Amino acid sequence: MSQALSIAIVVSKTVIFVLGTAIAYIAYRAHRRTGSPSLRALAVGFGIVTVGAFLAGIAHQLLGVGLRTGVLINSVLTAFGFAAIVYSLYVE
Repeated sequence: MSQALSIAIVVSKTVIFVLGTAIAYIAYRAHRRTGSPSLRALAVGFGIVTVGAFLAGIAHQLLGVGLRTGVLINSVLTAFGFAAIVYSLYVE
């Protein structure tokens, strides 16, 4: 893989990590303030999506896992995270 592509992956995963963590933290703070279960589920969902992207990047860049396996890790955790986000839209 080219050096430019590796740098692009690291930069994009870092941006996802920073923004995803910020969204999850804000949702969690809102949950603490209001006690709303839907906000807790929203925070968990964004947390899972963020961790998935982060773990996939770590697995690929530092552990030498293949790109396809990294994409699979990211996809599975993103699906679970989105399921939690969808659930948060239905919880009262």
